[in-house]
Amino acid sequence: MASTDPHPHTHDLSPWQHSHQFDAGNRRGETRTRWVLVITLVTMVAEIGAGWWTGSMALLADGWHMGTHALALGVAAAAYALARRHAADARFTFGTWKIEVLGSFASALVLGLVAIGIVMESGLRLWRAEPIAIQTALLVAVIGLAVNLASALLLQGGGHEHGHGHDHDHAHHGHDHAHHGHDMNLRAAYVHVLADALTSVLAIAALTGALWLGWWWLDPLVGVLGAVVIGVWSVGLMRESAAVLLDREMDHPLAHRIREDIESDGDAKVADLHVWRVGRAQFAAIACVVADVPLAPAVYRARLARHEELVHLSLEVNRCPGERPG
Repeated sequence: MASTDPHPHTHDLSPWQHSHQFDAGNRRGETRTRWVLVITLVTMVAEIGAGWWTGSMALLADGWHMGTHALALGVAAAAYALARRHAADARFTFGTWKIEVLGSFASALVLGLVAIGIVMESGLRLWRAEPIAIQTALLVAVIGLAVNLASALLLQGGGHEHGHGHDHDHAHHGHDHAHHGHDMNLRAAYVHVLADALTSVLAIAALTGALWLGWWWLDPLVGVLGAVVIGVWSVGLMRESAAVLLDREMDHPLAHRIREDIESDGDAKVADLHVWRVGRAQFAAIACVVADVPLAPAVYRARLARHEELVHLSLEVNRCPGERPG
């Protein structure tokens, strides 16, 4: 009896199939972010408890302020965990790395809200002078600075982990690539800690001035200054992470180099090109190539072999309409 299978032959597709987990994540950064989150939570609970016990508004205020940073650090830790948990999920077409970028964007938003809150509170204190328990506030600022410096040292050691757990010959490896891609999620957590350290340093300076010189207005004025700096950091983080989330990469040098390398024979032209980021230092691209005498796709792929950062490449090759090879 004849087979009714319209595709009776079994083809080996393995040379063209590969994992789409382009970024292996940053386990070191994830672990250290969790430790910093624990330290922040413990300090927060201790300050709120001590503030309630002693009636110190400075301790209570700083405790709840640390709570906002704990929230941002929690977002960063959750982003790492979700990206790792769903790394093999085929529903994520180009992997789960952008979950971490989304965490960075959310942390930047929280940081911006903290800056706005500091400005509002400082403005109220400038308008309506309130007595400050200077010695207690100084103690809180010193404790906060020590905790944040320790946290910053932890996060600084969480640096970069290279490798993308991906091996295929879409566009293999040279040395002209950006291995200096950084972990945006870790950077967002680091900026939160630095922002808190900055407010502690400024508070110590302002409270010292108030204690020795009687300049009570230094505290809210320095608060505004710190909020402006934090706001600038927040906007920078949001811009960087938003650019990745919106695939705004066509101004990246790699896009120009891809076009330049494909067109190096003087015949081929790149009619359409899309480049986007799929990892900290990994990119994907789709290119439509048009030529009078089109070559095999493998030839154009070979021209891009020096770009190790280009880990996924789809090529469409066409002959110029109406043209015939001479």
